[in-house]
Amino acid sequence: MVIGTVARLDNVTQYFGGQLVFEKLAWEIYHDARIGLVGPNGAGKSTILKLLAGVDEPKIGGVFITRGVRVGYLPQEPEFDLTRTVIEEALDASPTLAALEREMERLNAQMGDPAVYNDERKLQRVLDQHARAVAAFEEKGGLNFDNRVRATLRGLGFGDADFSLPMSALSGGQKKLVGLAKLLIEQPELLLLDEPDNHLDLNGKTFLEKLIADYPGAVVIVSHDRYLLDIVAEEIAELENGALTHYVGNYSEYAFEKKQRLLKQQQSFEIQQREIQRLQFSIRRLLGWSAGQSEKFVRRARSMQKRLEKMDKIDKPRLGRKSIGVALSANRRGSNKVLEINALAKSFDGDQVLRGLDLMVWHRERVGLIGPNGAGKTVLFRCILSQVEGLGTEAPERGEIKVGPSTTIAYYAQEHQTLNYDATLGDELRGVKPMIDRELYGLLGRFLFTPEDAKKKISQLSGGEKARVQIAKLMMRGANFLLLDEPTNNLDIPSSEILEAALANYDGTVLVISHDRYFLDNVVDRIVELDDGGLTEYLGNFTYYVEERQRKQRINESPPQDDDEEEDVHKRNSRARKNARGR
Repeated sequence: MVIGTVARLDNVTQYFGGQLVFEKLAWEIYHDARIGLVGPNGAGKSTILKLLAGVDEPKIGGVFITRGVRVGYLPQEPEFDLTRTVIEEALDASPTLAALEREMERLNAQMGDPAVYNDERKLQRVLDQHARAVAAFEEKGGLNFDNRVRATLRGLGFGDADFSLPMSALSGGQKKLVGLAKLLIEQPELLLLDEPDNHLDLNGKTFLEKLIADYPGAVVIVSHDRYLLDIVAEEIAELENGALTHYVGNYSEYAFEKKQRLLKQQQSFEIQQREIQRLQFSIRRLLGWSAGQSEKFVRRARSMQKRLEKMDKIDKPRLGRKSIGVALSANRRGSNKVLEINALAKSFDGDQVLRGLDLMVWHRERVGLIGPNGAGKTVLFRCILSQVEGLGTEAPERGEIKVGPSTTIAYYAQEHQTLNYDATLGDELRGVKPMIDRELYGLLGRFLFTPEDAKKKISQLSGGEKARVQIAKLMMRGANFLLLDEPTNNLDIPSSEILEAALANYDGTVLVISHDRYFLDNVVDRIVELDDGGLTEYLGNFTYYVEERQRKQRINESPPQDDDEEEDVHKRNSRARKNARGR
């Protein structure tokens, strides 16, 4: 076991395409660290992980990994041989064991060669080599390696039937889980995770949190999931404006401490600026009085000038970097009963995804729709959109969907399907509302685009840029009912927080699919869980949902209640629902 420092950056400077990313960066990572690496998109977080993983080399400075430390790296988009099966890919987790297995197979083949088994000396040499390979294989845990691989995949949610699936058949989240499985099996001393929670559902995120908490080595994780960083991080390293700043504690402690630091720096900056102005005024006054003739005044002026030059200047703090400007509003109030779903059913290839769902959404409610990947959340959205001309084609098989008569819907699609990839950014926005150039450029600026970006095709934009275009279109439409499918997936933390604030001030209704638990805590007032084709509602935010799930689990594990107590619980729940609907 390695104790002390496992990795170190020493005055590292890195460029990307000729542009400076960061300069003279120094960082030590200890053997038991749990570090959340945060910062705005494009700051260079992934670059740091690639340097530590040995994928890239620094232009200036050094990256030092302690002898005996193995580094495991999970990139944002892991690359796999898509023709291999899940189990084949996972069994390749240990290169050492894989090489030993190949060596044993080669030696077994040699022992079956007449030229070897008919020659006693050759056969003995091959038998000795095989014995050494078997001993090495056993020493490295090879005998139960297959069982360990299968157990790890099962722990990550894969069923035995999934083991034979080709990697090409997996979703983005499932591929991430296979990558995680390979790292867990190998257990390197330094684990580098670049947005490992992307595409994971709530169960997957819970597993990831436990994985990091129990991991026997050091972990550095890049994530935009503030809830996850609150649970797992014991230190936050913030990369911003080319500098790395360290904070002890989790994300919430970092956010508070950073605000306090900035306020203190602003106060010190203002005090120093007043002192600088006073000295500069005194120097000009002394020189003016002396007119260059009084040596006494000149000496005093020079003394003050030296004080000014020796002063350690306090940088003006950046209290807020440039961020998107979102203001959501509804053009008209809309119906009191926004959405009513009765006995909704939907199947695919004989597999029933939605089983007789009932759901009511009222004016100004913020409802969070959660559930495992594949539960049918996006399918439910498509069924709702099928009731609105031009927005959806996924008609339900049975049941009824009623949208309020004065309800107008705007939809945010997880995979950005609402965008025309062949259109330019300018044409995409003008398709919502005609605008002259001045209006268009003003809108682009609010969402961190330049006038030159107006000519870019949507297909050329990054995931975060596409997300900002979709949010801009939501803002322009002025709809009174927003259907949002994973709206924070491609947003950095500051942009997510601005979207949260905009939704808090929005005077319409929101139904949102999200795995962002921090977002759900800040935005929604009712959780609806979709699982095994059915809906269960919880009258509160995500933290309330977790507490209520745990309470119900405790009740299920305890002796049954008497009839009077059950009736009291039923009455309390009924009153809570009536209060929610009468808001």
